[in-house]
Amino acid sequence: MDETAYEPAPESRPDRSNAAQHLARNLVALRHARALTQEGLAKSSGVPRSTVANLESGEGNPSLAVLMKVASALGAPLDELLASPRAKVRKWSVDDISAQNRGNGLTIRPLVPEPVPDGILETMAFAPGAYMRGTPHLPGTREYFTCMEGRVAIFVAGERHGLETGDVLAFPGHVPHSYRNEDPQREALGVSIVVLAKAGV
Repeated sequence: MDETAYEPAPESRPDRSNAAQHLARNLVALRHARALTQEGLAKSSGVPRSTVANLESGEGNPSLAVLMKVASALGAPLDELLASPRAKVRKWSVDDISAQNRGNGLTIRPLVPEPVPDGILETMAFAPGAYMRGTPHLPGTREYFTCMEGRVAIFVAGERHGLETGDVLAFPGHVPHSYRNEDPQREALGVSIVVLAKAGV
């Protein structure tokens, strides 16, 4: 009877250990993807920094309340925080990806609906005559714009650059810039990729 009663315990220990390791790996990966320090995550989640450090070491034994706070601060579902290693395949329908209307006839939509470290990837849909003033980034940022349909003019530091379908323009992202669809009758579409500079570098 003693052996029978003892057998489940060794099997359950690896499960708990594996769950802690999955949590540790996912937590570190998600925190880095959000460009957060342990202290930053602690502040945004309202849990002590020591708790975050314990979770990332694989030695933590968090309550559900703590996990919910951390998941919420990371903007991730709880199951992603606890998921075991697997090939992560996910499909988003068009309705799952939120588009932002920036006014002046321009609609911006994420090209990749997950956080991309050190970058911003977006599609830009221009109504006829639409325009937008870009937001300057840190020095060292590089921007690439590919004109996918129509014609788009990009003004960089006051200089006009006209793009036809298939053209690509690269420019420093810290200088004033703006975008305009100069065709009053046709829509235009472009893809913007911003490679962000690292702060303090």
